Amino acid sequence: MSKKSNSEILIPTEHIASRIMVLRKEKIMLDFHLAELYGIETRALKQAVKRNLERFPSDFMFQLTEDEINNLLSQNVIPSKKHLGGAIPYAFTEPGVAMLSSILKTQTAVKVNIAIMRTFVKLRKMMFNYKDIVEWKSDIEKKLGEHDDKILLIFEYLKQFEQSKIQELKQQNRPKIGFKQVNKKVK
Repeated sequence: MSKKSNSEILIPTEHIASRIMVLRKEKIMLDFHLAELYGIETRALKQAVKRNLERFPSDFMFQLTEDEINNLLSQNVIPSKKHLGGAIPYAFTEPGVAMLSSILKTQTAVKVNIAIMRTFVKLRKMMFNYKDIVEWKSDIEKKLGEHDDKILLIFEYLKQFEQSKIQELKQQNRPKIGFKQVNKKVK
C-alpha cells in the first residue's frame, strides 16, 4: 500500500481483485486477505466480528468447510493449513465486507473498505460487459453459421448451373444423326 495523500489510501484494484474469489456461487473475500488489506492481524478482525455477530447473517459471512479449505489449498489460494493457524477462515460476501466498515472504525479501514467496494463494483460492471460480449459473439456465430449454409447453397446452385451449361454445350456440339438431305440435281 502506498499513500496518495493523507485523505486517500491507494491500493491497486488488481491487488484487491486478486483476493476476490467465487465460493458457493458468491463473490467472497477471506478473513486473512481482508486483515492484510486493513493492515491488522487476522485474529483482531475475527475478534471484532465475533463481538458483532448479529451484524453478519449467513449471507454476509460464513465459515469455510473442510472441503472448501482443501479446495483452496489445491488452488494455492492458501499456501498450507499451517497458514490458517488452526482457525477456520471466514468468507465475507460483498455485503459482509461493507458491514466490516461499521465495526472497524479506523481511518485506514474505512479507506480500504471504500477501495474494496469500488473493486466489487468494477468487477460487477466487467461481468455485465462480459455477458454483453458473450451474447454479441453468440449472435455473430449464429449469423456466420447461417451465412455458411447460404454460401454452401450458392456454391451448390453454381455447380448445378455449371453442369447444365456444360450439358447444353455438349448438346449443341454433338454430331447430328439422322438423314441428311443431299441436294442433287437431276438431269
